[in-house]
Amino acid sequence: MIANNMDLFPYEYIGDQAAMVDLIRRSATDGKAVIMESGTGTGKTAVSMTGALEASLGTGRKVLYLTRTKSQQRQIVIEAERISKNVPLLCAAVQGRSIDNCPMMSSDPELNNGTPEELSKLCSEYKKKDGNYGPCKYYENIANISVDEFVGELRDEHLEHEAFAEKCLKMEVCPYEMMKRILPYADIIAAPYVFFFVPFIRSRFLEWVGKPLSELAVVIDEAHNLPDYLRDVMTVEYSSAAMDLAEKEAMEWKDPEIHGGLTVTDVIEVLRECMKEAISEYLHDDDGLIPTTFLQDELMSRLGMSSNSLNAIYKGLMDRGEMIVEAKKARRKLPRSYIGSMGKFLTLWNMSDEEVSVCLIIGGENPKFQSYCLDPRLAAEPLRYCGSSVHMSGTLSPLGDYEEEIGLIDPVKATFPSPFPKENLKVMYVDDVSTKYDELKNIPETYDKIRQYVIDIAKCTDRNTAVFFPSYTMMERMIADGTTNMIGKGVFAEKRNMTQTELMEEVIGFRMSEGGVMFAVTGGRVSEGLDFPDKDLEVAVLVGIPYPKQTSKQEALRRYCDLRFGNGWEHSSKIPAMRKMRQSIGRLIRSETDRGVAVILDRRAFTLEDINVDLTNDPCSEITNFFAGQR
Repeated sequence: MIANNMDLFPYEYIGDQAAMVDLIRRSATDGKAVIMESGTGTGKTAVSMTGALEASLGTGRKVLYLTRTKSQQRQIVIEAERISKNVPLLCAAVQGRSIDNCPMMSSDPELNNGTPEELSKLCSEYKKKDGNYGPCKYYENIANISVDEFVGELRDEHLEHEAFAEKCLKMEVCPYEMMKRILPYADIIAAPYVFFFVPFIRSRFLEWVGKPLSELAVVIDEAHNLPDYLRDVMTVEYSSAAMDLAEKEAMEWKDPEIHGGLTVTDVIEVLRECMKEAISEYLHDDDGLIPTTFLQDELMSRLGMSSNSLNAIYKGLMDRGEMIVEAKKARRKLPRSYIGSMGKFLTLWNMSDEEVSVCLIIGGENPKFQSYCLDPRLAAEPLRYCGSSVHMSGTLSPLGDYEEEIGLIDPVKATFPSPFPKENLKVMYVDDVSTKYDELKNIPETYDKIRQYVIDIAKCTDRNTAVFFPSYTMMERMIADGTTNMIGKGVFAEKRNMTQTELMEEVIGFRMSEGGVMFAVTGGRVSEGLDFPDKDLEVAVLVGIPYPKQTSKQEALRRYCDLRFGNGWEHSSKIPAMRKMRQSIGRLIRSETDRGVAVILDRRAFTLEDINVDLTNDPCSEITNFFAGQR
């Protein structure tokens, strides 16, 4: 057996890395879950991959490494290539379907915003030999490829997802279908969270892999994000804009009858009335709790129907939607139905469990109904049946809270500090400002002081500086107030709803600048998913503590955490805020030679036990003195 008698770690060990690999290997061999916090620079990716592989290679088990972003997935492939110097290894990097890698779809701009599920349905039409348009040659050509020979090439090449797709397209075979065929040969598979935590996707994925959950060693990258991700997976919502799209689709299809003489637009009209009633009765500021039975009761009352008749309406909407999908698919159009989506939402809403979810009306320009899941354990259930799991992050403390929140059974828990000199990082705070809501609202000069701190710190140093705001709203206010002009140097920004390409253009511009400034959001993609080694980032300004806004949804989560953990505010607000702040500060130190300063603009910073801070009355002088003589 390869698994337990070979050291696969591809670097010289530093700090506690050998102990970490050993702990993961032993735990994975024993079928245990591991919750591990390891500080900045401990090589979490290489450590977790090595430990899981040493326990799995030669046993028939596979390592499944789950990531949030494409950049994190690329790192898996890089580390796999380095580990392969010690043992032959095949790493497969999986992504959902996209038109970018399908020549049959890429020429149709209508398909650009298709979901992987919709593109999968359309793909089945392209595969048909007896279809109106003829079969897809990229699918047909796979029959001429020797999978064994192809896998042999991949073991030598170690391709990222984009390079794999490019290789396949040069061979005129479908990248997505070829990936499915090589998964049974892979030793380690890098995949987005969705492949494991969404039930119908997981079911198909396991079929492709050819292994049950019990034969997977699962590694969760950036595990501190998992609880919120799982809540989102289990949350359903439906907006006013979606009603508009469903109405437009209904008219295009001559407003079909659904049940008992009711047409689609009849149902939409009543649903809009229900939304107006919810807004009038329950909405306070951003959102409002509504009774779990509100929508069902209102629909029955306004339509004069029983619950059985309502269920028949929901089914009728989904059936009509499926007919539209099939008709569009046959014409090679995006197989999407807004009518079907409305029926699916109403069905799922009716299934909401008031013990683990709350029903809300969300305000704004596009109001929506939302059934928000409070308990991530529901979506985390597969973790309790896999062969083993590793949950790693630099910000998981307190580990026991994570264990309970995810619902892991008797996991091994361990904390390993950063191996780098503590004096390389200085964290300070000022005590004359705070981003506390009441203070910002009632004391106007507080905002002005914060803004001046941002300007002064950005101007006083020629080091690359990131300013992390607690929300997009505050960052956008700063920009609108002319803060970037006052700084007087290049300012780059992470904006709402940026594409990955747009974000990376800003990040690359910032990295290449000398003394540039990056505006970003604490808890966003810049503060958690990207590395800034050496001089790429040396100063971080944290504008306040990113406590979540006290909405009805947040209050419901606090009450739920009160019942489960005993201290709802700490679990629902304080711990997540500290994790986000520590992630932002962690961008500064990525190696033993990195040095950095973080300044927290909030007097409450000294109350955060997991963040060691010193008070300063003059952050600019402290920054200058810290870097004195260093370049």
